[in-house]
Amino acid sequence: MLPPKAKKIPKKLIAHNDVRIDNYYWLNHREDQEVLDYLEAENSYTKGMMKHTEKLQEQLFEEMKSRIKEDDQSVPYKLNGYWYITKFEKGKDYPIYSRKKGTLDAPEELLFDCNEMAKSYAYFSLGSISISQDNTLAAFSTDTISRRQYKIQIKNLVTGEIYPEKILNTTGSVTWANDNATLFYTRKDKVTLRSYKVFRHKLHTKVKEDIEVYHETDETFNTFVYKTKSRKYIVIGSSSTLTSEYRILNSDTPNGDFKIFSERERNLEYSIEHYEDHFYVLTNKDDALNFKLQKTKETETDNKFWQDVLPHRKDVLLEDIEIFKEYLVVNEREQGLNKLRIISWNGQEDYYIPFESETYTAYIGNNPDFDSDFLRYTFNSLTTPSSVIDYNFKTKVHELKKEQEVLDENFKKENYASERIWVTVRDGEKVPVSLVYRKDLKKETGNPLVLYAYGSYGSTIDPYFSTVRLSLLDRGFVYAIAHIRGGEYLGRDWYDNGKLLSKMNTFYDYIDCTKHLIANNYTSNKHLYAYGGSAGGLLMGVIINLNPELYHGILAIVPFVDVLTTMLDDTIPLTTGEYDEWGNPNEEAYYNYIKSYSPYDNIKQQDYPNMLVTTGLHDSQVQYWEPAKWVARLRELKTDTNKLLLYTDMETGHGGASGRFESLKEVALEYAFILDLEGIPC
Repeated sequence: MLPPKAKKIPKKLIAHNDVRIDNYYWLNHREDQEVLDYLEAENSYTKGMMKHTEKLQEQLFEEMKSRIKEDDQSVPYKLNGYWYITKFEKGKDYPIYSRKKGTLDAPEELLFDCNEMAKSYAYFSLGSISISQDNTLAAFSTDTISRRQYKIQIKNLVTGEIYPEKILNTTGSVTWANDNATLFYTRKDKVTLRSYKVFRHKLHTKVKEDIEVYHETDETFNTFVYKTKSRKYIVIGSSSTLTSEYRILNSDTPNGDFKIFSERERNLEYSIEHYEDHFYVLTNKDDALNFKLQKTKETETDNKFWQDVLPHRKDVLLEDIEIFKEYLVVNEREQGLNKLRIISWNGQEDYYIPFESETYTAYIGNNPDFDSDFLRYTFNSLTTPSSVIDYNFKTKVHELKKEQEVLDENFKKENYASERIWVTVRDGEKVPVSLVYRKDLKKETGNPLVLYAYGSYGSTIDPYFSTVRLSLLDRGFVYAIAHIRGGEYLGRDWYDNGKLLSKMNTFYDYIDCTKHLIANNYTSNKHLYAYGGSAGGLLMGVIINLNPELYHGILAIVPFVDVLTTMLDDTIPLTTGEYDEWGNPNEEAYYNYIKSYSPYDNIKQQDYPNMLVTTGLHDSQVQYWEPAKWVARLRELKTDTNKLLLYTDMETGHGGASGRFESLKEVALEYAFILDLEGIPC
């Protein structure tokens, strides 16, 4: 088959007296039939080139699906006198939400059956459910396009009636005041999708009469609203990459005015939680790079009044806190590993929950009950299925509430091994890499290896368990996660040294980890597959321009690859809010730096690896035209005969398919692509 050939319509782009010619700029017209026809042609080409793998794709889908317990349910959690449950039923794609009053032996009350709600849609997402203080009303939000523009509605849980009010174009999050009649929500800009206004809605009134209570005018900020765990305050937050600001209002007086907690200061980040007559503030104030915990009186919230509770530590990142009536729980990270610290308010206890593993993931779970004597947390590792555990503060007893079931008679966790290695990269830093493989795998250069990474926004990719990944491991693959700079695996400094004018560190770290894995016989360049999505897709685009010879195949999922053009266009969703991540190319220094690595701008006449690129037509995070243009230009310039496939899901957005099983078909295509390159037929 011959691949589609996109026509060229030269578009001159000028900035800082620099002229770029973009021959495929025309592909950004989503409603243009010629654009849609081109995307469909690429889909047909991909389907044709992968036709011989259809049986393998089906086999992969069925085995991945078979490992999942279809009739499953969450561990119930208690909130305001009710136990809340999420469950799945056999053969159904979507969750069912229910609750029981008082005890788990009480009759079950159906809240939402997403299978019924999704019937008329190719894509469906229930964004959130917010229950009123008197437990009689549920505000809920839905997205049926996959643009993350949610519609809010209200359901009477006593009568089952859904009220006629429909609030459109929101973030999906809803917060009730304590009067059971007032709710707050956040609207998005219709063009940029920036969350920029908070409104107050009164039950049974017209939406057009809703009161705007806050407008975030700084285009680099997003805004949001929530209620403190103590239920005393409604909080409006505003945040950019580097700066935070909050406003508070007593939940009992929803018609009052919000008071600024502490005015924004450039590079000052903070978040707030409430307990008794104090607020607890997680912040980087006073050059606390890895954050510290402070507190302040309800009546004196400006940052000049904040006092240290847990001071800054150079080697320990404070990630999160959870407040209970008698205990404070702190989620820390040291040397890349999660730690859960327990501190009693009476000052008599201060200790860590012990974890015995070289590499693992542990984090605070869902703990909405302020008065609870239990901490719910989740633990898993590359070889250990996810477990939900309740830890009793008083007895120190861990109770396993649920372990993820792997419905595969051949699966035994003792058959797999994991390790963490440290790679010295070109500037002397040591970058950790987590690996998992079958114990019976011979360590030799012929092993196929998938190297995954993300490396942006301070987002940490922890070593987690995956039933889907077993389809690679059981076929002889090594799976590796490179904890490169740009994430926060080794603290905030790890993030700061992988963004803005230090962004190249992210890409060099990945390449140097690749070279280390090859040099130490984990794999070879004929069997190494790079894997990344979104900003991790940017990573894929850069490494193949710099060192294409290191990789046999690339999986680039919803990749952010036209960085310079996107960051120059402030009408595109997310652009203005990301200047502190990538830099503002309206400034010449950032323009030149971004241009030096932007994948689309640096494609050259050279051989490239085999590539599968995927996107969604309605993607609000990375617009579909970025990967479409990238593939078109790669086709024009590359000098090899390797596979280059583009698949666009014409129904979905950034997160892919919405059903729990439909999404597995996307993974089956990705895995079939690399298994076919390896010559593994089944």
